[in-house]
Amino acid sequence: MPFLGQDWRSPGQSWVKTEDGWKKTTKDENETNNNVSERKSYCKEEHDKENLILSINYDVAAKKRKKDLLNNNTKIPYFHKDKWIYVHKGSTKERHGYCTLGEAFNRLDFCSAIKDTRRFNYVVRLLELIAKSQLPSLSGVAQKNYMNILERVVQKVLDDQQNVRPIKELLQTLYASLCSLVQDMGKSVLVGNINIWVHRMENILQWLQQLDNIQINRPTNTGMTFLDLPASLQLNIMHRLADGRDLVSLGQVCPDLSVLAEDRLLWKRLCQYHFADRQIRKRLMVSDKGLLEWKKMYFKLCRCYPHKEQYSDTLQFCTHCHILFWKDTDHPCTANNPESCCKPVSPQGFINLFKF
Repeated sequence: MPFLGQDWRSPGQSWVKTEDGWKKTTKDENETNNNVSERKSYCKEEHDKENLILSINYDVAAKKRKKDLLNNNTKIPYFHKDKWIYVHKGSTKERHGYCTLGEAFNRLDFCSAIKDTRRFNYVVRLLELIAKSQLPSLSGVAQKNYMNILERVVQKVLDDQQNVRPIKELLQTLYASLCSLVQDMGKSVLVGNINIWVHRMENILQWLQQLDNIQINRPTNTGMTFLDLPASLQLNIMHRLADGRDLVSLGQVCPDLSVLAEDRLLWKRLCQYHFADRQIRKRLMVSDKGLLEWKKMYFKLCRCYPHKEQYSDTLQFCTHCHILFWKDTDHPCTANNPESCCKPVSPQGFINLFKF
C-alpha cells in the first residue's frame, strides 16, 4: 500500500519543476524558493504593467494622430509609412481580400496634392468623377476625408482667386448627386446620419455663394498688362488656351480682344486638339458664305463628346508591381527597368482600377 501523505513519492519532501527539470526539495527550501519566485513574479508583473501602459498610451496617441489627420485639424499629421498602394482585386497566397477605392483615396495623400499647381486640376477632376457615381462606394472614413479635401480645395480657390469655374461645376455636380442620394438614405447608400449630410449640403450651398461673390482684385503694379501687348502676341497667348469658355470670357474684356477671340484659326485648332477628325466630320456646320463655323462646331462637339484631358502631373501605375503612386514618391519596384513599367493614370482610369 503506497505512503499516504502530502507527497507519496517520499515523506517530508516535494518535487518542484525548475528550468533544469524536476527536483526534489525539502519544506524549508520550498518556502525559500516560493518567496524568491513570488518576488520575481511580482517584479515581472510590475514591469509588464509598465510596458502595457506605455503601449496603450502609444496606441492611443497613434490613433488620435490618425483621427486628427482625417479630421484635418492636427498640427503634426499622421502619415502612412508608404505613399503608394498595391492594387489587387482578388485573394492570392500572399495577399487576401482586395483594395477599395476608399482605401486608395485615403492612402495617396490628396491633401498635399491640391497644394501642388501641377496636380490641382487632376485632383479636381477626380473629385468630380467620384461625386457623379462613386460616392456611395466610399467607406465612412473616405467620405469624410472627401468632404475635408473638398473644403480645402474651396478655401484654396477663395484665397488664390483662380480656377473658380471648375470648382463651381464640381460643387454643383456634388450637390445634385447628394440630393438624389439623400432621398435613398433608407437604402444605406451613404454612411452616417442624414442630418450630417444635410449639413454638408448646406455647406456646399454656402461655398457656392462665396464663389459667386468672389471679386478678382486688380494687380497693384503699374507695369505692362495683357492689353498693352501687340495683337500678334495676344493672339499667340490665346492659342495656348485649351478651353473655349476661357476665350469667350477673354473676348468680353474689350472690343479689341473680342475681335481676336473670333479668329477662325483659333477655334479650328481647338476643335482639332480636343476631337478626332471622324467626330468633326459628323458635326460639320457651314455658314451662308460657305465657310466652316468652327466656333459653333466646337461647342456642339463639346455637348456630344468628352474633352481631351491633359495634366501636368498624374498618378502612376506600375504594370509589373501593380502599385499606384505619385511620380515623385516612387515605389519599391522589382523590375529591371522600372520606368518602362510605369504609365500615367487618368482620373477615369483611376476609377476603373477599382471596378470589379
